[in-house]
Amino acid sequence: MIGRVLAALVVLACVVLLARLLLPARLRWRFDAAARRTWASLSRGARRTWNWRSSRRNAERAAEEAIRRARDRVVQRDGNVYKPKFRGPRKPH
Repeated sequence: MIGRVLAALVVLACVVLLARLLLPARLRWRFDAAARRTWASLSRGARRTWNWRSSRRNAERAAEEAIRRARDRVVQRDGNVYKPKFRGPRKPH
């Protein structure tokens, strides 16, 4: 069964390449450009699907780290605004 499917794919590829050779140069250029766009779109989708879980996990980890850093800081807060201590009082002139 798998052998027949692979053979059919090879025959299909050969027919497409033969049809490409029969096209005039301008149409062959357009066919090649469409094939490159299709291949780029498929490979981009495959990479996005392959890396989806790891990038989501990394984003969750980074968000948790940022929340933990913000929660653990000891700073003076005025409502939800924190006031850092690195600035001194302004000097009147």
